[in-house]
Amino acid sequence: MDLENPSMENLTYILEDMAKRLSVVNRSLLNPDDYDLSKYEDIKFMYDVIIQKGSLSAFETQAFIEELRHVRK
Repeated sequence: MDLENPSMENLTYILEDMAKRLSVVNRSLLNPDDYDLSKYEDIKFMYDVIIQKGSLSAFETQAFIEELRHVRK
C-alpha cells in the first residue's frame, strides 16, 4: 500500500493503525469521516513519527491524541 498519496482509503488505514498503536479505547475519535483529506499530510507525519518511535509513553500517546483532535473537522 502506497501511503504517500492522499486518499480516503489511505486515511482510513492510517487512522485505524494509529488507533491500535495508541491503544485508543474510544475509536470514534479516529473516525475517518471526521477528518478532512486536506489534513492528510499532517496525519501522515504523525503516523510516521509513531511508526518510527515504536513504543510511546503515556504522555506521548496523550500528546498524539490531542494533536489529532486539532486536525479533526
